[in-house]
Amino acid sequence: MHVCLFDIDGTLIASGGAGKAALEAALASEFGITKLIDKLELSGRPDRSILRDLFRLHVIEDTPENWQRITEAYLRVLPTCLTSSKGRVLPGIAELLKQLHGRDDVALGLLTGNIRAGARVKLGHFGLFDYFAFGGYGDHHFDRDDVAREAWQEIHRRYNGRVAPERVWVIGDTPLDVRCARSIGARAVAVATGWHSRDELAEHAPDLLLTDLSDPQPLLSRWPIE
Repeated sequence: MHVCLFDIDGTLIASGGAGKAALEAALASEFGITKLIDKLELSGRPDRSILRDLFRLHVIEDTPENWQRITEAYLRVLPTCLTSSKGRVLPGIAELLKQLHGRDDVALGLLTGNIRAGARVKLGHFGLFDYFAFGGYGDHHFDRDDVAREAWQEIHRRYNGRVAPERVWVIGDTPLDVRCARSIGARAVAVATGWHSRDELAEHAPDLLLTDLSDPQPLLSRWPIE
């Protein structure tokens, strides 16, 4: 069994800025905060970490109640933001997921900084959510390595410890995706479909580096049918 853990934004989809727009709208409606997200690095980071930094920046208490307020507001406006944005499924993704989903020796999961409910909304908008049965999410973790550990624990549980770490493949578009793969002993596939160039990604020595997934064969060849 091989397990593929896909990142969402910049790897599976380009949301057209819908996630950022929804978060900005939620912050404005709940806390009166406007035009601030550009001050923070968002790429590859868990939502929980991003919100912690925003709360600190604007001296808002980081309480469970405030976390609930902001996430509920974000989820309310996210569908509208996705509809109004010019998002798209990235090259080759639809066909790749279809092929992998049809194999009984490959399992598909997520490894994303998105909160679980946000991942469902984003991927559901593009008709991709049903491909993924499990994953690691950004609801509780401040570090992406811990998101990877959550995903690994789920793999271990679902497959009774029968999947070796080297048969887990983390597929993402940021250096953090490569780093978090290493944190669980997994292989790393970097695709330059997000904010980072091939040269930037190459510096982090992924096991496979691709411009995009329009030609899936370099990836599929890593998982021969046994």
